Amino acid sequence: MRYPVTNEVLVVDTDDARGHAFMTLLEFMKVKATLITSALLLATSSDELNGYLAIFSVESAEITQYFLQRNKQDKCQYPIVLVAEKADLSELDILIQLPYLAGVSLQFDYYSMSRVLDKVRLHNRREQRIHNRECQQLIGVSASIEGINQMIDQVSDTNASVLILGESGTGKEVIARNIHALSSRNSMPFVPINCGAIPAELLESELFGHEKGAFTGAISARQGRFELAEGGVIFLDEIGDMPLPMQVKLLRVLQERCYEKVGSNTSIKSDVRVIAATHRGLETLIEEGAFREDLFYRLNVFPIEVSSLRERVEDIPLLVQEVLSRMERENRGSVRLSKKVITMLQHYSWPGNVRELANLLERLAILYPHTVIDTKNLPEKYQSTDCVDIDPIFDETISPTYHQSHHISQLPSNGMDMKQHLTDIEISLIEQALVNTNHVVARAATMLSVRRTTLVEKMRKYEIERLD
Repeated sequence: MRYPVTNEVLVVDTDDARGHAFMTLLEFMKVKATLITSALLLATSSDELNGYLAIFSVESAEITQYFLQRNKQDKCQYPIVLVAEKADLSELDILIQLPYLAGVSLQFDYYSMSRVLDKVRLHNRREQRIHNRECQQLIGVSASIEGINQMIDQVSDTNASVLILGESGTGKEVIARNIHALSSRNSMPFVPINCGAIPAELLESELFGHEKGAFTGAISARQGRFELAEGGVIFLDEIGDMPLPMQVKLLRVLQERCYEKVGSNTSIKSDVRVIAATHRGLETLIEEGAFREDLFYRLNVFPIEVSSLRERVEDIPLLVQEVLSRMERENRGSVRLSKKVITMLQHYSWPGNVRELANLLERLAILYPHTVIDTKNLPEKYQSTDCVDIDPIFDETISPTYHQSHHISQLPSNGMDMKQHLTDIEISLIEQALVNTNHVVARAATMLSVRRTTLVEKMRKYEIERLD
């Protein structure tokens, strides 16, 4: 399945004047669009439609019904914008059955259409993440995680070199895989290599390959990581540990887009995007003469700095929920954590970051399988005596099916926007209920003890999508 950004728009409308008005606006915005009538739509195959953004009027009952039936029969997913000039979309119960993207009372102006197309782009980025099995999502609600996700969206579909900076265990490879998954190279290989884990004398062969007889033990020719990554991405982890002689050769690849295998004089053209990462301060290494300044500027086209876990403790409940869910899916056991334990974890310094948190949860699942972990079960170094009790509106435990993504342990000294905080909690609960009920709205409404129409209205208000 393909997910276009904004350059493939299908305008479907039985009203010629309204349809042409859309086309004029989209042409002015330099967006590729096709106008189609209901009669033409009925003669169009599913393959031709799949992947388009469809804009059509909810007043076109025939077209609405056709999209719904086709989606059920052919399992096609259409990002859809439903346009109503006067109708109250929250009252149109049939819309909740559609794989719609947005329902808007759209005026024919540049600003409104730009907002809709921006929403399409963000929606399709998320869908690409969901459908890429190798790509783990960055988990968190902190400002730093939101900023990183935004930077990933901005840089992914370019060929710019990316340098990811952060402590060990913060998820630098996850970021690299997200960039690859959202790029136009996502069908090509993603090849990681840890530059600090390979002896200096073997690193050149690992990166560029070698010919038969190039050195003692080279009994046959071998492809290097750059050759394996051709057309895709090579991820150079711990680039700060790369020896100086190899830095010179890597610089040539970045400058001239070619390299030679060990034992060969033939240049090989390279079309590989380079993403590098390190936990070390490269600028300090430059001052010490251990890292080339020219290579640093070649790699540092688009830097992404990852915060340590102790700098974003508000993400810990959500990270715990995600790790426990993954452990259950992989049949590696599971546990539940009490609120007091979560609070203690938020007071710990986490030198090993997210990797240390995942290891702790796996250890607890082995020692206390399928039980609720209390403070006495935690290793001593994770226990803290100055923890503040968690707000009692939340459940007693953190588990794979519930998380406290919007909890704050105490009121910030500079105050807070209580209305926005309560809104965030309401959005979080609705999204969790939808996930837990496989996005069956009636069941989610029952879980939240509200009427179905009330839940539908809130989903409209907060622009929460229903996935099929």
